[in-house]
Amino acid sequence: MTSTTAPEAPAAAGQPALSEVELLIGGMTCASCAARVEKKLNRMDGVTATVNYATEKARVTYPPGVEVADLITTVVKTGYTAEEPAPPRGDDEEETSSGTDPETAALRTRLIVSALLALPVVLLAMIPPLQFDNWQWLSLTLAAPVVVWGAAPFHRAAWTNLRHGAATMDTLVSVGTLAAFGWSLWALFLGDAGEPGMRHPFELTVSRADGASMIYLEVAAGVTAFILLGRYLEARSKRQAGAALRALMELGAKDVTVLRDGREVRVPAERLAVGDRFVVRPGEKIATDGTVVEGSSAVDASMLTGESVPVDVTVGDTVTGATVNAGGRLVVEATRIGADTQLARMAKLVEDAQTGKAQVQRLADRIAGVFVPVVLLIAAATFGLWLGNTGDAVAAFTAAVAVLIIACPCALGLATPTALMVGTGRGAQLGILIKGPEVLESTRRVDTVVLDKTGTVTTGRMSLRAVHAAEGADERELLRLAGALEHASEHPVARAVAAGAAERVGTLPEVERFENVPGRGVRGRVEGRDVAVGRLSEVFGELPPELARAKEDAERAGHTAVVAGWDGGARGVLAVADTVKETSAKAVRALRALGLTPMLLTGDNRAVAEAVARTVGIDEDRVIAEVLPEDKADVVRRLQEEGRSVAMVGDGVNDAAALAVADLGLSLGTGTDAAIEAGDLTLVRGDLRVAADAIRLSRRTLSTIKGNLVWAFGYNVAALPLAAAGLLNPMIAGAAMAFSSVFVVTNSLRLRSFH
Repeated sequence: MTSTTAPEAPAAAGQPALSEVELLIGGMTCASCAARVEKKLNRMDGVTATVNYATEKARVTYPPGVEVADLITTVVKTGYTAEEPAPPRGDDEEETSSGTDPETAALRTRLIVSALLALPVVLLAMIPPLQFDNWQWLSLTLAAPVVVWGAAPFHRAAWTNLRHGAATMDTLVSVGTLAAFGWSLWALFLGDAGEPGMRHPFELTVSRADGASMIYLEVAAGVTAFILLGRYLEARSKRQAGAALRALMELGAKDVTVLRDGREVRVPAERLAVGDRFVVRPGEKIATDGTVVEGSSAVDASMLTGESVPVDVTVGDTVTGATVNAGGRLVVEATRIGADTQLARMAKLVEDAQTGKAQVQRLADRIAGVFVPVVLLIAAATFGLWLGNTGDAVAAFTAAVAVLIIACPCALGLATPTALMVGTGRGAQLGILIKGPEVLESTRRVDTVVLDKTGTVTTGRMSLRAVHAAEGADERELLRLAGALEHASEHPVARAVAAGAAERVGTLPEVERFENVPGRGVRGRVEGRDVAVGRLSEVFGELPPELARAKEDAERAGHTAVVAGWDGGARGVLAVADTVKETSAKAVRALRALGLTPMLLTGDNRAVAEAVARTVGIDEDRVIAEVLPEDKADVVRRLQEEGRSVAMVGDGVNDAAALAVADLGLSLGTGTDAAIEAGDLTLVRGDLRVAADAIRLSRRTLSTIKGNLVWAFGYNVAALPLAAAGLLNPMIAGAAMAFSSVFVVTNSLRLRSFH
């Protein structure tokens, strides 16, 4: 689903009508870039803009007199690119679904080539026994492509920032690597470092006299490779941002059988028009929202409504696009198409929820926002002070380069991606997928967890729960005859009865003269008896008192009760219900142990919801039932307005908007693609107990990231004065920088022991 210029919104009296457009923003490398674009757009008269770094989109509201081209021009002048989303094409969808992404693939290639070239450079510089005559020229040959080509994205971003008076981590990476590389070139071609017998000692002592014989190619190449690794991991995570919308829209039917001049014609679903009549056979998806004009059936709407029991529909009833016809043949007249359908509106809800999320500034970027310009000033001041006090340009430049290299934010850049990589790797082993570092910050704050019922707390599959035979009736005979009749029906309740009967009594007999009675049940002849099974007691007349009580008790417990009998008399009541997962009660206890308040949210009726809540240990006053799909996100927002930080656990399409708007979305991997992509955490195994593990792992990973950042930043703060005072030559600074990176990686690897 793409968004272009929206129709003019209604304006208040005396106010000009506003239009809205969504722009794709290119060239942003950190959250500060998004803030800069947003600031520039909001400076335009009458323009209100929100820029989301994660989705790389800007939603802009603008008045008459302002054109979309003006908005794009403003973004371009800020140093970035902007364009309206193009309509989706088939080949684009295939490319997306195949997982290929040209930008990410290019970044991966840049990373692999840079890492392969940088590794021998680092080894030669840091391990003196490996050095041979003219080894420094081999290092230059290998390092030059890394610094020039591998680090090109950092250099371009630094240049863009410079032109607009800003500085980010890209600036420090670019300046640090170019300074180290530039010094090395000077030492090789104009100093003593290019002599054939030169060796590069690893010393802790400071010698200002040998600056002309020192090269720092390993620093320039190694920093580039490490930062590229972090950028690649970030890019791979970010490209998931728009997948929820694609998953939602892909749920719709691709083709539809339309009635044209009395003939059935198969056409693409997008060619449907309001008023068209189309045929939906059993098992097919309903192509769009409409009204039934012929036939009757049961429609499985669980993917949209969360309702576990299929809904019986007949002539005059409305049906929703993307739901599944589970029974007979239907002819439907289209009433809404395209962006007006319920499915499209739900996709819009997900899009709005994603765009409206608070922009989480990455901790490293927040630190670098102040740290980078300070380091540049310290380096310049160091050079000036040394030159003024000693008059030795080599010593001054050596100290300044040491400041830049010791401050090069390699550890800062690795703090998040390495912990995230190890944490997500361990999570995958435990059935947990964490989508990005922004997710982790939410896990520490959440205090309320909202659980969708169908498919999350329950299995989402109907099963036979109880059999109540009338006085004088044999239970096995009741199951044999009722199961045989229901076996001939496609209705999910009937399938549950048939499966339960077959499991308890074995092979079921054949059925003759089977007939479906819309809205009442089914009937047919089994072993010479006229058998009927239905939800309504009118099929059999007045129910005996014991069966009436059994039916009432079953319905009070949240079960679906059907009456079975033969030869005109009711012989028993069969109770069917969605099955609660065996692990759900343990999962609720585990969530409580984490300090969370569990709540149950469902589109089912209140009796069903409260019965499930009692089974798993959720308080009945924490049950929110009979909620329409569009309202689930509103429920989450209402809880947030009450001051709660909300985690949402779900698996259906109807949960996608709520998952997106929640502070933390946890989707079951056994659910729909839309819910999985909209969630922040995906529980691959579909076991609700993993939700508690996911929150614990996320909190542990966040703690590791913060510990890494504290170390990396603290190391810089401690080392900068030493470098500025001349107590560290650039080689030692490079070694210290490498050690800080090793420490960060080692600290991250501790997450492998998470249980």
